[in-house]
Amino acid sequence: MEEQKINSETAGTMPESVESVQTTAAEAQATAVEVTAAQPAAEAQTRAPRHYYQVASTTSHDDFDWSVDKRNVASYDKNDREKLDMVYDNTFKAITENELMMGTVEGLTKTDVIINIGFKSDGLISLNEFRDTPNVQIGDVVEVMVVEKEDREGHLHLSRKMARAARSWQQIVDFYKTGEVVTGTITSKTKGGLIVDVHGLETFLPGSQIDVKPVTDYDQYVGKTMDFKVVKINETIRNAVVSHKALIESDIEQQRSVIIGQLEKGQVLEGTVKNVTDFGAFIDLGGVDGLLYITDISWGRVTHPSEVLHNSQKLNVVVLDFDDEKKRISLGLKQLTPHPWDNLPETIVEGARVKGKVVNIEDYGAFLEIMPGVEGLVHVSEITWSSQPINAKEFFKLGEEHEAIVVTLDKDERKMSLSIKQLSADPWETIETKFPLDSRHPGVVKNITPYGVFVELETGIGGMIHISDLSWIKRYNHPSEFVKTGESIDVMILGIDKENRKLSLGHKQLEEDPWNAFETVFPIGSIHEGSVTRKDDKGATVQLQYGLEAYAPARHLRKEDGSNVEAEETLPFMIIEFDRNDKRILVSHSKVWEQTKNEEKDAVRKENASENEKTKKAVKNLQSKVEKPTLGDLGALGAIKDKLKKAEEDANSAE
Repeated sequence: MEEQKINSETAGTMPESVESVQTTAAEAQATAVEVTAAQPAAEAQTRAPRHYYQVASTTSHDDFDWSVDKRNVASYDKNDREKLDMVYDNTFKAITENELMMGTVEGLTKTDVIINIGFKSDGLISLNEFRDTPNVQIGDVVEVMVVEKEDREGHLHLSRKMARAARSWQQIVDFYKTGEVVTGTITSKTKGGLIVDVHGLETFLPGSQIDVKPVTDYDQYVGKTMDFKVVKINETIRNAVVSHKALIESDIEQQRSVIIGQLEKGQVLEGTVKNVTDFGAFIDLGGVDGLLYITDISWGRVTHPSEVLHNSQKLNVVVLDFDDEKKRISLGLKQLTPHPWDNLPETIVEGARVKGKVVNIEDYGAFLEIMPGVEGLVHVSEITWSSQPINAKEFFKLGEEHEAIVVTLDKDERKMSLSIKQLSADPWETIETKFPLDSRHPGVVKNITPYGVFVELETGIGGMIHISDLSWIKRYNHPSEFVKTGESIDVMILGIDKENRKLSLGHKQLEEDPWNAFETVFPIGSIHEGSVTRKDDKGATVQLQYGLEAYAPARHLRKEDGSNVEAEETLPFMIIEFDRNDKRILVSHSKVWEQTKNEEKDAVRKENASENEKTKKAVKNLQSKVEKPTLGDLGALGAIKDKLKKAEEDANSAE
């Protein structure tokens, strides 16, 4: 009965704090020691199970039973212990790592702040995390983050810095979702922008998001407190991008809507040049920008807007068009003045001589600006009297000035055609006088084609030398082998086509035809030394003296040893064909050594024939002296016959 009373009293009395729990545990440990001293550990373990307190490491007293009291009697049964454990655990807050909680400052040391969050033990936070609140005092309530419930040393690990960062990040995410304007302080400059402190969290402000105008000096913004809008976040790495430009653009957009609502086409406004680009200029109309396109700056041609406009320049512009939805405004400057074609001077009429600057060059001609906004076209056919094609891009250069005659003028269509060639008389009217047939003249090579060379004798007068009229002697695969563009060359007038404005020219005709003399120098069958310059499967080209070229067919290139003649070899060649009309010579190397062999055979044949003739004469003389044959005579006659027969056989074998 007494034991049950004690148990009931003990069960009804729970520790109210961690200190009471620790005291109870100490008493239980003392009681257990006494029990251990009085009896073996194995017996104490048999009597009652282990207490719910767990030992962190294995020791010699792991089998100690803490549930045995001083009287060596177990205090609680299993069910009572579970109830007591539950009641004990409910006296503490349930916490998780990375959780944000409110804690109370319980004490201060030289280096740390002791924080009570209602857990089994208090946590320590370094004073460095309270630099923003140097006057922290006991009893202050602060927000902290549970980093670890138990670190390596068994302490509760808390952080105020991480709590502030987590709370700031949550605020940043909320600001991003709601679009709310936040206030931050620019703390430093970094590559490509600035670092902004927003509620204790570092965010990035790109240089392009500082202002609507380009910013080059970032240092002027360091230390400033400004309003921003969160434009981008990265949940994974907790990175945020803010923008001050977005707020400015939002205000401008509101102003733009108001201004555009009051616009009308044809309305003249005062503006300031904000930015000059390659295609035009942006004009600030007082809170809203309009585009002044390059073609609307001046009635004349403008190569680049910077020739007329510069930044901060004030000017009046007219509203040409605007789009409410796209918020675009098109402006004009030239429209404030009358079109030059409407005020064309009376001196500009058909047949008048004018001067203009080349402002545009096309394949078909060039445009001359007579006055700003008034242009005329010089067609390629009106550049020169020559019938040869003229490349306008080679004749004209941008910015050059040329005189011309007004050929046609249409004020309604605002078109004008000009002519440069009509500044002088047509030279083809008197072509026969200045350039008669067979006359000789110097010229300049203007163009080279596969079939001939175009030569200009004077401006507007020129003709072509056919490739066959370049040389009497040499055949060219292409005229560029003989002459180059821009070189001077003497020519002879071979023909005049006045109607088509064409001249037929020749160069070889300046000298007499040497083929009449060559016919006596290179007769058929004559042998001359030649060098092989080119060779292919069909034959070879052979260079002879006097610059003549001959051709040797492949079958005539065989040498005496059976090999073939190769390129760059110099050998004797025989003329086997000479055509003066076609200026063609055929040669053969094989004929040379074949002819030598034939001559040697002929010499042997002639020698044998001469011996035979002598023998026949000797036989006749002998026969005439002997009246009757004797056996000795017959023997001598037989020897002579054998000698004649052998001579004939030798002659036949020689053939």
